[in-house]
Amino acid sequence: MMKSWIEIPEKSDFPLENLPFGIAEIVTGKVNAVSRIGDYAVDLEKLEWLHVFDDLDFDYEGVFSKDTLNEFIEMGREAHLAIRHRIQEVFGEGFFKDNDDDLLTAIRATALHHISGIRMLMPVKVTDYTDFYSSIEHATNVGKMFRDPANALLPNWRHLPVGYHGRASSIVVSGTDIHRPKGQTLPAGADKPVFGPSAMVDFELEVAFVVSKTTELGTSIPAADAEEGIFGFLLFNDLSARDIQSWEYVPLGPFLSKNFGSVVSPWIVTLEALEPFRVQGPVQDPEVLPYLKTSGLRNFNIQLDVLIKPQQGTENLVCRSNFRHMYWNICQQLAHHTINGCNITTGDLYASGTISGPEPGSYGSMLELTWRGANPIHLSDGTERKFLNDNDTVIIRGYAENEHLRVGFGECVTTILPVRS
Repeated sequence: MMKSWIEIPEKSDFPLENLPFGIAEIVTGKVNAVSRIGDYAVDLEKLEWLHVFDDLDFDYEGVFSKDTLNEFIEMGREAHLAIRHRIQEVFGEGFFKDNDDDLLTAIRATALHHISGIRMLMPVKVTDYTDFYSSIEHATNVGKMFRDPANALLPNWRHLPVGYHGRASSIVVSGTDIHRPKGQTLPAGADKPVFGPSAMVDFELEVAFVVSKTTELGTSIPAADAEEGIFGFLLFNDLSARDIQSWEYVPLGPFLSKNFGSVVSPWIVTLEALEPFRVQGPVQDPEVLPYLKTSGLRNFNIQLDVLIKPQQGTENLVCRSNFRHMYWNICQQLAHHTINGCNITTGDLYASGTISGPEPGSYGSMLELTWRGANPIHLSDGTERKFLNDNDTVIIRGYAENEHLRVGFGECVTTILPVRS
């Protein structure tokens, strides 16, 4: 593990090997790009002003002063790596033994901000958003509940990464609260729908990746090259209204049940930071078509926890899953998305779909955890949940860890507010 002259707490999500990127309000009204080491945000604009990046072979002028990371992300992987390596060098334990103490003084005075004193904002302008359905455990559970338990997966599921286009405008950053949605539902036994608040608001545990390149219409991205167009990952809570969804989704899929709010964590963790945690994905049977074939380790061992905190209660762990379970990997998702010539844009967001593991405690939604409400979850305050109540706070945490290193995302948090009149 790398050592820094900044004190990094034990088990921190943000060692020097991580260096995620985000956007923060540093002082009132001042917004710019930051990274993070331990409990400190590193002001990248100030490092640029202090000439820390001057000798790198890229023109970073002004990119860290923007209110989104899109322009920096579009510079490409070599530019991202150069910044990461320079920050690791400057903040490494021995750097200022042989370098300018004036620079150290200036960095301490202007470029470091305790995380408690800043406000994290949406890190990217989401240009387009696609939600996949790539966990075989989740798809199987849903198929058992809503279709035929003996034939839970639809015939196409093992042949392609199923997905749909979602709504980018309602994707918000962690700490943003979401009102309970209203819509049409069909009560059990009824022959016509009613209108009102959803009674079945659910979380969906997901991980999303951010695209780092723009392509022309008609261009496809081969699976083997897909990672060159991926900047990094965010935790993603794709909130759902299950009762609205079950009434509206035939024939074209979810609509109002999915577009009322999705929540991302504020720090984008790069592929480079997650390199030590690559793992083999599930065996794909039958063999996929040639354009979807990948080699090497394309999945990531990322531990994912979901907790529910009632308004007057404590946190309750309700789900513990892992990103390694994904049947369809990120390279296959991006390759399939573009195989028809669909163009992509820097800042596009691609969510994994609900991540469920093989055991009941690893199911990534209330729909599965309670089996559509039949088996309520009992919380520590004595209450139970079939779905989310008003004023429940949902917390998602994610981290990758081995015996030498821990790299994490922090938290993705939202509270379900009562329906807005």
